[in-house]
Amino acid sequence: MPAFPDAAALLAPRSLDDLLLYRLSRAARAGSGMATRLVEGGFGITRREWGMIGTLAQTGEITSSMLSEQLNLDRVRTSRGLGSLVEKQLVERRRDAKDRREVHVRLSPAGRQLYDDLFSRVADLNTGLLEGMAPADIEILLQCLQRLEQRGSALSAQGLVPEKADRRSGGTRHRWPMRGA
Repeated sequence: MPAFPDAAALLAPRSLDDLLLYRLSRAARAGSGMATRLVEGGFGITRREWGMIGTLAQTGEITSSMLSEQLNLDRVRTSRGLGSLVEKQLVERRRDAKDRREVHVRLSPAGRQLYDDLFSRVADLNTGLLEGMAPADIEILLQCLQRLEQRGSALSAQGLVPEKADRRSGGTRHRWPMRGA
């Protein structure tokens, strides 16, 4: 594993390992692979579906568009994920009586049971990742994560990166924009 950067390297990156987002991604991958194996291999749902189930467990019934906003997903992905969860009988849908375009979703009893069974296992995984860290360090980590989320939201709102993510238009293995140039 490459040397861990110090603050100076993060503030003036010279290599991939000096990039904050890369380091955060590496840290997340260290535990998220286990979580993915748990939810997919142990319970037969995807990470995205787990996020939907967890959100519904916390909020109760919600519109699909509000669920999309809370998960920061586009409506198409949310709709596909909900469709899969309905097929698996983990989520129930109902049309709004006043606005037929609006769909309300909530966990089914089977979805609630899956959440109850899975949450404790994921919580144990999270606790295991924090073992060996002093409570004061965990508080600092939480404060830093909160500041990073706030700053990321602010930069996004300012339009710091004007490019749009659109895999149909380029940047994929099928259609690389620089190919043939």
